[in-house]
Amino acid sequence: MLAAPTDAQYAAMAARDARHDGWFIVAVTSTGIYCRPSCPARTPKREHVQIAPTAAAAQAAGFRACRRCRPDASPGSPQWDARGDVAGRAMRLIGDGVVDRDGVGGLAGRLGYSERQLHRILTAELGAGPLQLARAQRAQTARILIETTDLPMVQVALAAGFASLRQFNDTVRAIFATTPTELRQRRSKRLGTSLPGTVRVRLPYRPPLDLGGLWRFLAARELPGVELATADGFTRTLRLPRGHGVARLSAEPGSDAIELVLALDDLRDLAAGVARCRALLDLDADPSAVDAALGADPRFAASVGAAPGRRVPGAVDGLELAVRAVLGQQVSVAGARTLAGRLVDLAGDELTAESDEPRHLFPSAAALADADIASIGLPAARAETIRRLADLVAHDELHLAPGDDRDDAARALLGIPGIGPWTVEYVLMRALRDPDRFPAADLIVRQQLLGAHTSASPAAAARIAELAEPWRPWRSYALMHLWDPAAPLGPVSASSPTTARKPRVLEAA
Repeated sequence: MLAAPTDAQYAAMAARDARHDGWFIVAVTSTGIYCRPSCPARTPKREHVQIAPTAAAAQAAGFRACRRCRPDASPGSPQWDARGDVAGRAMRLIGDGVVDRDGVGGLAGRLGYSERQLHRILTAELGAGPLQLARAQRAQTARILIETTDLPMVQVALAAGFASLRQFNDTVRAIFATTPTELRQRRSKRLGTSLPGTVRVRLPYRPPLDLGGLWRFLAARELPGVELATADGFTRTLRLPRGHGVARLSAEPGSDAIELVLALDDLRDLAAGVARCRALLDLDADPSAVDAALGADPRFAASVGAAPGRRVPGAVDGLELAVRAVLGQQVSVAGARTLAGRLVDLAGDELTAESDEPRHLFPSAAALADADIASIGLPAARAETIRRLADLVAHDELHLAPGDDRDDAARALLGIPGIGPWTVEYVLMRALRDPDRFPAADLIVRQQLLGAHTSASPAAAARIAELAEPWRPWRSYALMHLWDPAAPLGPVSASSPTTARKPRVLEAA
């Protein structure tokens, strides 16, 4: 599904505006290649330009990737997090490797459609079917492995998800117009090679990025043994579909990219590991759009100016995030960390790791469902909430990945005794990557917007929800500004609702 460029798209190309990289793909009919909008090559004539919604659509139309701008290495499109429809969910699940693991049938079943319906929807929306979209991702994964490891090509092909070496060779030639061996010979010296079992990956993003704010948020919630936060980076263990891994994230000097060093038990988990680390740091966001919208409100203008590119930290595992949210109910962040550490000691798995690395995996759903959770010092009711949550995930009755249905997840979570609206909003915001969640009953939000002495009441929550309406569709980002104690926010509203006589205990942020 290719179309002629709009005036705005062609203007972005002519200006080589990197902010549009990942939003759309430029296919040039006179050369047969596809590029980023910011490609440094001479701007083609408009009559030679076609716009594709995805790289897979350009590949399906017979175009190959530009060697100069490397469109496969651009940031992902922000629309896949913003969209909760079938196409958006499919892109997030394909990014996590669902097609490679479970086939198109597995993806269709996860989305609640037949394979034929899914193919029709994705072709109409994205210009390519699920197999073509997965093929484009396999090619990108293969390129990473070719350029950053010394693995034999047979192992690269299998790790990237190809069924055979012939399929791998044919795909690389078709998309990159070169052989795998030639790609390895041309690899950048700056990338170097990784140690056996590790892969070094650049995670590009759209600037600006408030990286300091991300590190501080993650450090405040660091789970000892599972995570390690430093002033300039973050390391944590990952429970992945085929095994485990350890991810080390840090800023790459002199570029708009994060360096990820990923040690994997099974290299076939590379795509899933990369996708989850990108989600953790919200690297596919469009900060220009978010900052323009929130910065227009006097309440956030100074905060946006002080920390442009603020992100909403995600999660590498939806169950872990949900369990930690339940543990944080009615306790401080430090208290929640202590409880989570006890839970890891009780039911987590220990890895062999370097002395300065995290060495524990957060407990699996099956382990939590069978554990004596109350023994860590939790009230029996809250322990049962976690057990029920884990049991639903273990039996595939609840899915908490970015590509899962947000409404279904919200209904399932609210059906668990002990989980209320605050926890649901928090999980949907971070685990399911919804950019427009807003817990109107949050204690800190109420204090920031209505004053420190305003008590909880339905009227207060209604007033807060009303105040937040202009911040759609970026209320999750507004929340991150409100939660930052150092943010220079504008004055609180002068008109606060009547204080309730009996304040209700709220779930802690």
